[in-house]
Amino acid sequence: MTSAAGLWLVVAASGIYHGINPGMGWPLAVSAALFEGQRTALLRALAALGFGHLLAMLGILLPFAVMFVLVEYQREIRIGASCLVIAAGLYLVINRRHPRFLSRVKPTRLALWSFLVAMAHGAGLMLVPIYLGLCGPGGPGPDYGAPVQLMSFNIGIALGVAVLHTAAMILSGGAVAYAVYRILGLKFVSQSWFNLDVVWALSLILVGGIGLWAAL
Repeated sequence: MTSAAGLWLVVAASGIYHGINPGMGWPLAVSAALFEGQRTALLRALAALGFGHLLAMLGILLPFAVMFVLVEYQREIRIGASCLVIAAGLYLVINRRHPRFLSRVKPTRLALWSFLVAMAHGAGLMLVPIYLGLCGPGGPGPDYGAPVQLMSFNIGIALGVAVLHTAAMILSGGAVAYAVYRILGLKFVSQSWFNLDVVWALSLILVGGIGLWAAL
């Protein structure tokens, strides 16, 4: 139970980490609020960003939920997923350029932008080793029943991971956005912009390495 609690804590912590990263969109929420002059615009923008991020998490986690039904191949799936996360991190370290198609998404389509950014940055991949670890020690035993029941259990865990992560991301990003909007102002964003791209890539490699070590 301690191990499972630790993994759930990592899910929430990674959401906070994603939320405070300006690359995940909180400056866009500030921009929307300042442009419209209304606090409700900030909330609408955050809701759209959260919805897109949640879809990206589920788009990555749900296929692994189905794959993890193959109980006899759990170790191989965990090793493959960890190697995939490490490869994504190495790619982002080498290639610092952001995909050009992201700049073509209209500012009004925040949910779509959030979904594409999360996918392009491997935000969902970061959760895969953590999710697979949760499916292991706390999962049902061999007498649990049919594969359909096992799949429903795995999908339930995937939904829980995606929701908790996204909630932590929106709460932390929303807190930063609200502070900038109400207190610090737009000048803070222009003078205090911080780039977490390298840290993001290295964190992918770290999480993938931990997942690989745990699987082996």
